[in-house]
Amino acid sequence: MRIAIDMDEVLADPLSKFIELYNRDYDVPLDLVLEPGNEIYHHVPEHANNKWFDYINEKGFFRDLPVIEGSVEAVRKLQENHDVYIVSAAMEFRNSLEDKLDWLAEHFPFISWKNIIFCGDKIVNVDVMIDDRIKNFQGFNGRKLLFSSPHNLLLTGYERVDTWQQVLDKLL
Repeated sequence: MRIAIDMDEVLADPLSKFIELYNRDYDVPLDLVLEPGNEIYHHVPEHANNKWFDYINEKGFFRDLPVIEGSVEAVRKLQENHDVYIVSAAMEFRNSLEDKLDWLAEHFPFISWKNIIFCGDKIVNVDVMIDDRIKNFQGFNGRKLLFSSPHNLLLTGYERVDTWQQVLDKLL
Protein backbone atom coordinates (compact mmCIF):
# COMPACT_ATOMS: atom_id res chain seq x y z
CA MET A 1 0.00 0.00 0.00
CA ARG A 2 1.12 3.58 -0.65
CA ILE A 3 0.30 5.95 2.21
CA ALA A 4 0.48 9.75 2.12
CA ILE A 5 0.83 11.44 5.51
CA ASP A 6 0.35 15.15 6.11
CA MET A 7 2.72 17.01 8.43
CA ASP A 8 0.98 19.86 10.26
CA GLU A 9 -1.49 18.72 12.92
CA VAL A 10 -0.78 15.09 11.95
CA LEU A 11 2.96 14.64 12.57
CA ALA A 12 3.88 18.11 13.85
CA ASP A 13 1.98 20.25 16.36
CA PRO A 14 1.77 23.89 15.21
CA LEU A 15 -1.08 24.61 17.66
CA SER A 16 1.31 24.48 20.62
CA LYS A 17 3.62 26.92 18.86
CA PHE A 18 0.77 29.32 18.04
CA ILE A 19 -0.34 29.24 21.67
CA GLU A 20 3.19 29.92 22.87
CA LEU A 21 3.57 32.89 20.51
CA TYR A 22 0.15 34.39 21.28
CA ASN A 23 0.86 34.08 25.00
CA ARG A 24 4.25 35.75 24.52
CA ASP A 25 3.03 38.61 22.34
CA TYR A 26 -0.49 39.28 23.61
CA ASP A 27 -0.66 37.63 27.01
CA VAL A 28 -3.67 35.71 25.69
CA PRO A 29 -4.58 32.92 28.13
CA LEU A 30 -4.90 30.16 25.56
CA ASP A 31 -4.59 26.50 26.26
CA LEU A 32 -4.88 23.39 24.12
CA VAL A 33 -8.61 22.98 24.79
CA LEU A 34 -9.96 24.73 21.73
CA GLU A 35 -13.62 24.90 20.85
CA PRO A 36 -14.47 22.17 18.33
CA GLY A 37 -14.88 23.45 14.80
CA ASN A 38 -12.77 26.57 15.30
CA GLU A 39 -9.29 27.54 14.23
CA ILE A 40 -6.90 28.86 16.84
CA TYR A 41 -7.28 32.46 15.67
CA HIS A 42 -10.95 32.30 16.65
CA HIS A 43 -9.79 32.19 20.28
CA VAL A 44 -7.80 35.43 20.36
CA PRO A 45 -8.87 39.08 20.56
CA GLU A 46 -9.94 40.55 17.24
CA HIS A 47 -6.92 42.86 17.01
CA ALA A 48 -4.62 39.80 17.11
CA ASN A 49 -6.58 37.22 15.17
CA ASN A 50 -4.61 37.67 11.94
CA LYS A 51 -1.25 37.44 13.68
CA TRP A 52 -1.16 33.68 12.97
CA PHE A 53 -0.39 34.59 9.35
CA ASP A 54 2.70 36.56 10.44
CA TYR A 55 3.82 33.73 12.72
CA ILE A 56 3.45 31.04 10.10
CA ASN A 57 5.46 33.05 7.58
CA GLU A 58 8.40 33.62 9.94
CA LYS A 59 11.58 31.73 9.16
CA GLY A 60 11.94 29.05 11.79
CA PHE A 61 8.24 28.70 12.69
CA PHE A 62 8.06 25.11 11.47
CA ARG A 63 11.56 24.09 12.56
CA ASP A 64 10.94 23.41 16.25
CA LEU A 65 7.34 22.21 16.33
CA PRO A 66 6.57 19.46 18.85
CA VAL A 67 6.04 15.97 17.46
CA ILE A 68 2.50 14.56 17.67
CA GLU A 69 2.50 11.79 20.27
CA GLY A 70 3.07 8.33 18.83
CA SER A 71 3.72 9.50 15.28
CA VAL A 72 7.39 8.55 14.99
CA GLU A 73 6.87 4.97 16.14
CA ALA A 74 3.69 4.57 14.09
CA VAL A 75 5.23 5.89 10.86
CA ARG A 76 8.22 3.59 11.39
CA LYS A 77 5.85 0.61 11.76
CA LEU A 78 3.83 1.62 8.70
CA GLN A 79 7.03 1.93 6.70
CA GLU A 80 7.97 -1.68 7.49
CA ASN A 81 5.03 -2.94 5.42
CA HIS A 82 4.05 -0.06 3.14
CA ASP A 83 5.40 2.76 0.99
CA VAL A 84 5.10 5.86 3.17
CA TYR A 85 5.23 9.39 1.77
CA ILE A 86 5.18 12.63 3.72
CA VAL A 87 3.03 15.03 1.72
CA SER A 88 2.83 18.63 2.89
CA ALA A 89 1.26 21.64 1.20
CA ALA A 90 4.37 23.69 1.96
CA MET A 91 4.35 26.00 -1.04
CA GLU A 92 1.95 28.51 0.51
CA PHE A 93 4.52 29.47 3.14
CA ARG A 94 7.88 29.76 1.42
CA ASN A 95 9.94 29.73 4.61
CA SER A 96 8.37 26.44 5.60
CA LEU A 97 10.22 24.39 2.98
CA GLU A 98 13.64 24.33 4.64
CA ASP A 99 12.15 24.24 8.13
CA LYS A 100 9.98 21.24 7.30
CA LEU A 101 12.78 19.37 5.58
CA ASP A 102 15.10 19.92 8.57
CA TRP A 103 12.31 18.97 11.01
CA LEU A 104 11.68 15.72 9.15
CA ALA A 105 15.41 14.92 9.06
CA GLU A 106 15.56 15.36 12.83
CA HIS A 107 12.41 13.50 13.84
CA PHE A 108 11.86 11.06 10.94
CA PRO A 109 15.38 10.36 9.64
CA PHE A 110 14.23 6.97 8.33
CA ILE A 111 12.05 8.69 5.69
CA SER A 112 14.06 9.08 2.49
CA TRP A 113 14.12 12.44 0.74
CA LYS A 114 12.59 10.53 -2.19
CA ASN A 115 9.47 10.00 -0.06
CA ILE A 116 8.96 13.65 0.86
CA ILE A 117 6.61 15.67 -1.32
CA PHE A 118 6.20 19.41 -0.79
CA CYS A 119 3.41 20.72 -2.96
CA GLY A 120 0.55 23.16 -3.36
CA ASP A 121 -2.41 20.89 -4.03
CA LYS A 122 -2.08 17.34 -2.78
CA ILE A 123 -2.71 15.56 -6.06
CA VAL A 124 -1.00 12.32 -5.18
CA ASN A 125 -1.72 8.83 -6.44
CA VAL A 126 -1.68 6.77 -3.26
CA ASP A 127 -3.98 4.26 -1.61
CA VAL A 128 -4.43 6.06 1.73
CA MET A 129 -4.16 9.72 2.72
CA ILE A 130 -3.94 10.77 6.37
CA ASP A 131 -4.71 14.46 6.76
CA ASP A 132 -6.45 16.90 9.10
CA ARG A 133 -7.85 19.10 6.30
CA ILE A 134 -10.71 17.78 4.18
CA LYS A 135 -9.81 20.19 1.37
CA ASN A 136 -6.85 17.90 0.71
CA PHE A 137 -9.22 14.99 0.08
CA GLN A 138 -10.90 16.79 -2.85
CA GLY A 139 -10.30 14.77 -6.00
CA PHE A 140 -8.57 12.00 -4.03
CA ASN A 141 -10.06 8.58 -4.75
CA GLY A 142 -8.26 6.49 -2.15
CA ARG A 143 -9.03 5.82 1.49
CA LYS A 144 -9.26 9.05 3.47
CA LEU A 145 -8.31 9.07 7.16
CA LEU A 146 -9.22 12.35 8.84
CA PHE A 147 -6.78 12.98 11.68
CA SER A 148 -8.61 14.77 14.47
CA SER A 149 -7.74 18.37 15.24
CA PRO A 150 -9.90 21.02 16.94
CA HIS A 151 -10.84 22.66 13.63
CA ASN A 152 -12.30 19.44 12.17
CA LEU A 153 -14.07 17.92 15.19
CA LEU A 154 -17.54 18.86 13.96
CA LEU A 155 -17.05 17.31 10.52
CA THR A 156 -18.77 14.04 9.78
CA GLY A 157 -18.78 11.68 6.85
CA TYR A 158 -15.09 10.81 7.05
CA GLU A 159 -13.22 7.89 8.51
CA ARG A 160 -11.69 9.53 11.58
CA VAL A 161 -8.58 8.73 13.58
CA ASP A 162 -7.83 10.47 16.88
CA THR A 163 -4.44 8.92 17.62
CA TRP A 164 -1.58 7.23 15.86
CA GLN A 165 -2.52 3.96 17.56
CA GLN A 166 -5.89 4.16 15.82
CA VAL A 167 -4.06 4.66 12.51
CA LEU A 168 -2.04 1.52 13.16
CA ASP A 169 -5.15 -0.43 14.17
CA LYS A 170 -6.77 0.48 10.84
CA LEU A 171 -3.78 -0.02 8.54
CA LEU A 172 -1.76 -2.89 9.98
